[in-house]
Amino acid sequence: MYQRIARLIVYKEISGADILNDVAGCIYEYEQKKADKTQTVEKLYVQVHKLLDLATAYGFDENLWQAYLAYLLAMAETPFSLLCEKNGAAEGSVNVLVKNDFAIFRELFFYDFTELEKELSINCFSVITNYHSIPKKVQYYNKSVGDKVKELQHALAESENVEDVFAAVTGFYKKYGVGQFGLNKAFRLTGEGENFLIQPITNTEIVRLDDIIGYELQKKTLVENTKAFVEGKKANNVLLYGDSGTGKSTSIKAILNEFYDDGLRMIEIYKHQFHQLSALISKIKNRNYRFIIYMDDLSFEEFEIEYKYLKAVIEGGLEIRPENVLIYATSNRRHLIRETWSDRSDMSKDELHRSDTMQEKLSLVARFGVSINYSAPDKREFEQIVKGIAAKYPELAGKEDMLLAQANIWELRGGGLSGRSAQQFIHYILGKEE
Repeated sequence: MYQRIARLIVYKEISGADILNDVAGCIYEYEQKKADKTQTVEKLYVQVHKLLDLATAYGFDENLWQAYLAYLLAMAETPFSLLCEKNGAAEGSVNVLVKNDFAIFRELFFYDFTELEKELSINCFSVITNYHSIPKKVQYYNKSVGDKVKELQHALAESENVEDVFAAVTGFYKKYGVGQFGLNKAFRLTGEGENFLIQPITNTEIVRLDDIIGYELQKKTLVENTKAFVEGKKANNVLLYGDSGTGKSTSIKAILNEFYDDGLRMIEIYKHQFHQLSALISKIKNRNYRFIIYMDDLSFEEFEIEYKYLKAVIEGGLEIRPENVLIYATSNRRHLIRETWSDRSDMSKDELHRSDTMQEKLSLVARFGVSINYSAPDKREFEQIVKGIAAKYPELAGKEDMLLAQANIWELRGGGLSGRSAQQFIHYILGKEE
């Protein structure tokens, strides 16, 4: 195994290959009499434990060794895989080197651990290559990534030669993309300064625009702008503003689910991270995806200056914003930045021309080409939302009069008129159902 890995060229330095390298290293040291049986078994058990952790994270079963190797190929961001992501497989001399690597991966994929297990008196590889996971009532693993990797795993398992492997892997890159951007839909930033990481969010809410009752014009505007964006047409940054609990954030989540298969990805960023915006955009501008940078509940107090970073990134800086990046934000404030009465007067003792300050504050919202208002529903609209949510639950069928009567009491007691309040009310009713 060690000698095979040493012959890799294009896929020699890929992230996540520590288990593969460590297993190969353990076997090599044992064969070279540099480690005894006890030491080798201990080291191999550590790697098997890591494989089990990976299987838990992504829901792998059947053959965990093969699933791991398929995962490595799916996540490998090499110049070759990134090219396939954009254009699919193409003719070129690099294909000779890639097929050399794929031939090695195929040998590793079908590696026979039988003799090693007999020699060391262990059976851990027999177990993980015929693994049956415990059925899970609650999905806590990254099913989206796991299902895609399993698809590649099965294609590799059915391969008869290196040409089959080449077709399976390059087809996978073209269909799903490569690396974390290819396999995940949502991300957030972690870390500070220039060393921040873009980490996938593995458990996103599965919500659709149809789940939001009402606000048809708002949803239509949002869909039209996003559809133009993913199709490579001109599109605008979007600000969703209005009353709390009206579905602004839910609409953004729904947009991601609606257009994920069209190459849309979303990166959530917080106010204190705005100084990293330029560096973030530099990392994603050349990828074959459409990125929405998402800012939830965006607003600024008078003393906060982070909005200046945002203004420069949206429009105003020397560097043009990449065509594959847009900014979508939600806010309860129409103008985002807290405005005082003194801002409207040039007579303030603090500044000679306070109206200039007001214009600076208002210029931020002007940089969002599309502003969509989500206002609180009136009584009739609130009742329609209640009925629409209740219709999703068969156990509430035929109870419309009771629901509306209690919903009115619910909102009068402090729930308020909003979609969020209606959803909370339905949860309350369902909790009481026997």
